[in-house]
Amino acid sequence: MDMGWDRGMGAALLYVTTMTTFAWGQAASPDAPQAQAPVQTQAQAPAQPGAPAQLPPMPAPDPANFTASTPARETINDFLKQSWGYNANRIWQVQAIQATRVPGLSRVTVLVEEKGGQQQQPSALTFLVLPDGKNLIANDEVMPFGSHPYEEYRQRLRQDAKAPSRGPANAPLLLVEFADFQCPHCKEAQPTVERLLQDFPDAHFIAQPFPLRNVHSEAEKAAEEGVCVANLGGNEAYFKFSDAIYTNQASLTPEGSAQALASAVTAAGVDPAKVKTCLGQPETKAAVDASLKLGESIGVNATPTLHVNGRALPSFPSIPYDTLKQIIRYQMQIDGIAAK
Repeated sequence: MDMGWDRGMGAALLYVTTMTTFAWGQAASPDAPQAQAPVQTQAQAPAQPGAPAQLPPMPAPDPANFTASTPARETINDFLKQSWGYNANRIWQVQAIQATRVPGLSRVTVLVEEKGGQQQQPSALTFLVLPDGKNLIANDEVMPFGSHPYEEYRQRLRQDAKAPSRGPANAPLLLVEFADFQCPHCKEAQPTVERLLQDFPDAHFIAQPFPLRNVHSEAEKAAEEGVCVANLGGNEAYFKFSDAIYTNQASLTPEGSAQALASAVTAAGVDPAKVKTCLGQPETKAAVDASLKLGESIGVNATPTLHVNGRALPSFPSIPYDTLKQIIRYQMQIDGIAAK
């Protein structure tokens, strides 16, 4: 994916795990609350003849490692179920909720295993939960946290995502892609987007421009022309323009972008003279600015990023397609959307 700035691996919480080593026997307050019984997401039934060996039990949490009053263990498990529940083979256990020297800032450690995996010992994932209880930090990246971590972003996108779209506007399943026309990974993602829209025909898909201005010299121009094409020709014209831009993406260079953009405008079937007039209006750049601001407000810092009802999938082109569908269907289940 293309990055606006250096990106940590915290977003992997939404798809795969980011593992760190947990230091056992850390200093803890003598009045630490008693640890509850280990909570694992999958019951380990007795092994059947010929079945794979069962995972060994995870080590019992040390009561001395529970020194913070928040977040509650139930909240952590709710968050991880929302993030990981699509994977029936993933097992986890909250191992520590520790106070830090910053009031209200808690360090959480979770042990994670995969059924059928090669790892013999559980791995440890550590993240910080902020005092507001609504965000966490994992490897320098801030992410939503809580029992319903994606709901706020879902509502924000429903209200403020106003770019060209496909599908019924009132659809309960909302797919929002933040993309940069000059980003090679965004071009690679388009066949995946098309497959998703075929497999989820009732979804509402919105294509939000997110030009990486400090990375791609021609991305801003392409984004603004896209705004003008949509204003003049509507959604159908915009997606013709988008297809043409991605097809000829190699021509989006300082020397070739003028011709590439002109050809895309022609492919979209709108009047080039009117596009030129539109490009001179301050509202055009303001629309791109608003899209960038929206993306940044929900943590987008790389392209392409796909939001599924507010749930960010920053690496969605590289996720195996069946897994991507599995994640979307799981999010639909969480949100009470009937699968068709």
